[in-house]
Amino acid sequence: MKNTKSIAAMVLVFGGLFILMSSAYTVDEVEQVIITQFGKPVGEPVTEAGLKFKVPFVQEVNPIDKRVLEWDGTPSDMPTKDKLYISVDLFARWRIVDPLQYFLRLRDERSAQSRLDDILGSETRNAVAKHELIEIIRTTKDRIPLRDAALASSSEGLNMGALVPIEKGRQLVEQEIFKEAAEKVSVFGIELLDIRFKRINYNASVRPKIYDRMISERRQIAERFLSEGNGEAARIRGNRLRELNKIQSEAYREVEEIRGVADAKATEIYASAYNQSPQSVEFYEFTRTMAAYSSLVDQQTTLVLSTDSDLFKFLKGMTSRPAK
Repeated sequence: MKNTKSIAAMVLVFGGLFILMSSAYTVDEVEQVIITQFGKPVGEPVTEAGLKFKVPFVQEVNPIDKRVLEWDGTPSDMPTKDKLYISVDLFARWRIVDPLQYFLRLRDERSAQSRLDDILGSETRNAVAKHELIEIIRTTKDRIPLRDAALASSSEGLNMGALVPIEKGRQLVEQEIFKEAAEKVSVFGIELLDIRFKRINYNASVRPKIYDRMISERRQIAERFLSEGNGEAARIRGNRLRELNKIQSEAYREVEEIRGVADAKATEIYASAYNQSPQSVEFYEFTRTMAAYSSLVDQQTTLVLSTDSDLFKFLKGMTSRPAK
């Protein structure tokens, strides 16, 4: 009898502990809890952390995150107002502010992410379709672009480097998307905190054409630099040749002047030396004629002279030396 009572007491104790453990639960600091009974929410959401109690076996604990959550969309291709297809990658931050409404409409985070995909994707398409590409990628109005000093003069005639004026800019477009999307997600108990463009790029089909156009523009600048460089090189070579010809002509003129002065001086010296007497004059005439013979006559030369020629007069009466 005593054993039976002991076993019953142990069963009651263990049963009470099991029931107590089944009815107790803890709420973490980063979560909030919805208590459901047979699948339907009962009572108010539990938002304070600590040890809580529920009806065992009947009620169920449904934890809901109350931290700031992230949404990272997949890149999507969409047209702009100026008919340019771009790939837009967007991200957002959100949190659950009405857990009961969130639980009733969405149940879990996977459904919330799917609904955010639909709403944010739709609002992004609408906003991109209403604005030109420059409005989506630019942020600052009236910004003066930085230009390389070497490219500034070369790009003036090609109309490169000029910024197209904008009216809104990327930040206002993001605010438009945020305003429209925040209103639509609020019905799910979600507060949209922020939304930003992560990456904007040309569509893959038109990207090669854009790159080709950029390459063509840079090639125009390079060709202009090349033509200007060739023109400057030709100008430098022309100046060098002109200066060289000028130096050579001046040097030649100076040489001829020096030579003329030297010849005049030599002539003066010769004249003063050989004009001492008639004999010296005849000797000078003889030596100059003999010097002329050596420069005019060789073994292959045949001279035809008149008898009164100055060259012939010293040859008169000369006889050839017999060969030994």
